[in-house]
Amino acid sequence: METKCPQAVDFFLGTTTPAGFRGYFQELGQEPEMQLYLIKSGPGCGKSTLMKQLARSSDGPVQRIHCSSDPDSLDGVVFCDKNAAILDATAPHTLEPLAPGAGEVVVSLYHTLDPDVLRPHREEIRSLFARNAALRSRAARYIASAGSLLLDSRRAEACSTDFEKVRRYVKRLCARLLPRKGGQGVEQVRLLSAVTPQGPVFYNATIQALADRAVIFRDEYGAASRFLLEQIRTEALGRGYRIITCPCALHPEDKIDHILIPELRLAFVTDNSWHPAGLPGQQAVRCSRFLDRNNLSGFRARLHFNARAAQELIQQAVDLMSSAKACHDELESYYRAAVDFAAVEQITQDCARMIGLPTS
Repeated sequence: METKCPQAVDFFLGTTTPAGFRGYFQELGQEPEMQLYLIKSGPGCGKSTLMKQLARSSDGPVQRIHCSSDPDSLDGVVFCDKNAAILDATAPHTLEPLAPGAGEVVVSLYHTLDPDVLRPHREEIRSLFARNAALRSRAARYIASAGSLLLDSRRAEACSTDFEKVRRYVKRLCARLLPRKGGQGVEQVRLLSAVTPQGPVFYNATIQALADRAVIFRDEYGAASRFLLEQIRTEALGRGYRIITCPCALHPEDKIDHILIPELRLAFVTDNSWHPAGLPGQQAVRCSRFLDRNNLSGFRARLHFNARAAQELIQQAVDLMSSAKACHDELESYYRAAVDFAAVEQITQDCARMIGLPTS
């Protein structure tokens, strides 16, 4: 069955987490038959503009991969019908080719820079790079503190969760919604949310674009929904479906927030104050049905404190990330003055031809 996708949907592929920056760029390259085009250049050299132009020129469905440090910029574009993706391969998501030419093609923009324009500003540029890194590091520490509090809340809820009841519910749900296809399913990993300089961003519209039906799990603390989504992922893959797994932006290593199954136009979504789903008319499941509420009430003060403190810590991280973006914008101003944008435009056309896109 061929999956019908809208022309363009939005994801992240990396974000700052309590464990530091976590990206899924390498995993994208491991998807079946995926050809990567890796852009190398300095800041402000036209990477995002190049990728936006390619996304607009595509006559097939694309996934726009946004930068969590600046959601208005792109870190990549996946051309779904071409089995190809073009990615910003510079820090903090540095990528080097594992099979140069065969699996990855490096697209360098370094030669479009005029070193004579940059050299007189060497010290200012170095200072801005260092300041940007320091601000991002401070933001990561606040996110780590917030993540620790939210994990504590999840563990508190877990003490009150009937996991066997969850397991039985998932079996019934999947038997009804996921008829067996045979064979093993295929998984893509994408992020639907991230903490950014604009605050927490959640691409709710992507769910609406890829799914007509959604099962929404309302769970503020995440213990029950975490187990629900783990079980649904296992069932969906075992029943032969192509799925898009969307990890939690704050705890991507051990918590799934959403699962999309475009070929069924179906989504399983976690709804809470960090990413309110806002999908009217869809099936909502309150995860309190799986909880011992009397037991959970004993944690009420602790849960309220954790929620308030985590929100304040995230806001501090957002403010620092905003300062880091301002620093990065200043860096870009130096580099933009040194770029031959006519050469960048020629490279854009070359990339379009390599990927098989229409050229102007």
